[in-house]
Amino acid sequence: MRGILNSNWIGIATGVSLLSASLLSIGVVDAPDVQATDGKADYDLSAIATLSRNAAFQQFTADFWPKARAKGVSRRLYTRVMRDLTPNPKVIELDGNQAEFNTPVWDYLAKRVSDARIQKGRAMLQEHRRLVRAIEKRTGVDRHVILAIWGMETNYGGYKGELSTIRSLATLAYTGRRKRFGRQQLLAALQILQKGDIAPEQMTGSWAGAMGHTQFIPTTYNAYAVDWTGDGKRDIWNSVADATASTANYLRKSGWKKIRPWGWEVKLPKGFDFSKTGRAKRRSVAAWAKMGVRPIRGGNYGVARQQSWIVLPAGAKGPAFLVTQNFKAILAYNNSIAYALSVAHLSDRIRGSGPIVGRWPKDDPQLSRNQRKELQALLAGKGHYKGEVSGRVGRKTRAAIVSYQQMAGLPPDGYPSRKLLERLRRNR
Repeated sequence: MRGILNSNWIGIATGVSLLSASLLSIGVVDAPDVQATDGKADYDLSAIATLSRNAAFQQFTADFWPKARAKGVSRRLYTRVMRDLTPNPKVIELDGNQAEFNTPVWDYLAKRVSDARIQKGRAMLQEHRRLVRAIEKRTGVDRHVILAIWGMETNYGGYKGELSTIRSLATLAYTGRRKRFGRQQLLAALQILQKGDIAPEQMTGSWAGAMGHTQFIPTTYNAYAVDWTGDGKRDIWNSVADATASTANYLRKSGWKKIRPWGWEVKLPKGFDFSKTGRAKRRSVAAWAKMGVRPIRGGNYGVARQQSWIVLPAGAKGPAFLVTQNFKAILAYNNSIAYALSVAHLSDRIRGSGPIVGRWPKDDPQLSRNQRKELQALLAGKGHYKGEVSGRVGRKTRAAIVSYQQMAGLPPDGYPSRKLLERLRRNR
């Protein structure tokens, strides 16, 4: 058995040697040092396995060169950053072990809009007051929202990520479930280096390729990053000015409307029709006010014609928010209601406003993915849902929930709650 195993691994080693030789001609790898002892080979199986994986990865980087060349990347730069590159095991592990996101929105908010982050945000507002006011004046984007995104993404520059962006993205491009994303972002990252905005060794970030103070991925960087300081470089890694101005530019180009709020926490009138909530049910602020929807802290809205819609992050029993186009612009940064609400609320707290007034339904926790799949299957069995049973809750699932809730005489808020699932189980 040992002889057969050794023969197999010798075959792999021979194949690796031939593969490595083929890479020498394009300059991606250097010729290895080969040593022998008494003319006998001493094979370390784990070392050979690693060599095999690395050689296959080097072949990938060699094959990727024409795509980089087509994007304007020089051979000299490509060889410099890809030469002797190996896949990052940490990236492979993190990509393969992504835990299901199942944090209740109230816990998400409590963690991300903490007292420490609020206080630090207010300190950053004072420290960078001239900068953020100038950015707000030029772009029209609320300076408090800019600071809130900075705080949400890296705790105001406290943890920007230290992994090599090129190595991380090359790893994702080579293996795992996000190859298409990895290859797109790797090409964009190479273009950034080609333009000279940052040196390869300084291009660092998260395992997924998010970079700098406000965690731009390379394609976002190429589309929205700006050189606020005028030094010829869009340095979102080391320049707070470039990073925050780039974030403002992103929001502006995502539809941010000047001198308008992101929204308000509101009090809904008694007997409110919850089927009127959601992004598809937009009305002017004046129309909502006429229906009895009021700012929960009192006062007037001040923007009567602004189109807006009602968001219920935890269903009819939780806080309600009337949001505008500017909330949608925040969603463009990260398409998660919990994220956008955290940014919006953090911006208000930095400004000096108080906490959310409404009470969260903590006795009705969110569903796991398997429970959401069960919910979809039960709704489908009753003829309300015709989509894929995937556990992902989108417009079709919410519409199906509303349909069932209306039939059952429940508040039609479209929220996939534990109590709703339990009711469906009882009445299957």
